Amino acid sequence: MANPNTPKLETRTLDDFKSKLVGGGARPNLFEVELNFPGALGENSSGGAKELAKFLVKAANLPASNINVIDVPFRGRNLKIAGDRTFDVWTITIINDTDFKIRDAFERWMNAINKHDNATGEVTPSEYQQDMFVNQIGRAQEVEGFKLKPADAPLPVLRKYKFHGVFPTNISAIELSYDQTDSIEEFTVDLQVQWWDVFNGKGQNVFGTKDNKSEGSGASSLSDLVSSQSE
Repeated sequence: MANPNTPKLETRTLDDFKSKLVGGGARPNLFEVELNFPGALGENSSGGAKELAKFLVKAANLPASNINVIDVPFRGRNLKIAGDRTFDVWTITIINDTDFKIRDAFERWMNAINKHDNATGEVTPSEYQQDMFVNQIGRAQEVEGFKLKPADAPLPVLRKYKFHGVFPTNISAIELSYDQTDSIEEFTVDLQVQWWDVFNGKGQNVFGTKDNKSEGSGASSLSDLVSSQSE
């Protein structure tokens, strides 16, 4: 007897696939990271670094979702039980500018947590931890009929991840060498994360957790994000 769930060839054509790929698929190079720094670093560093980060953070990631497993032995087999949730380190890659503004902000942040010369530092988590965001950006339609959209047409934010209680634990070395030509310095930063939330394109919390709105976004487009942050 034939399996009724077996797909039929005529329903698996290229046109069928095309009709399911709504929006043309999310693109990994369309994103923007919003960094926040402790206020104690001062506006000169933290404010400038925050704005630069929207352009100079060249690589990040949308976070993995992890739940550990508890193995309970039973007569030669293991019953798998859901354990506790864990959150991976969030690593970003940054293009270094000649002012070293973003690197300087992270170095001073880490020094505020634990000073180089005497191992003292800030011990209150709320003082040295910040929330950060990564936005998955969509591609706005470039044409309406035969008319080009205006240059200031907003790009949609498809999904926004908010990382709670973030602080840096590693700033990578920048290797210097006479052999390095035709390149720009880059470095990575490892950020510890307490937990993360997800917001859809309308700024609604997907999980319905206590944090029911995304700071900086009520925000279904980048233009909304920029205007709300400048208020």
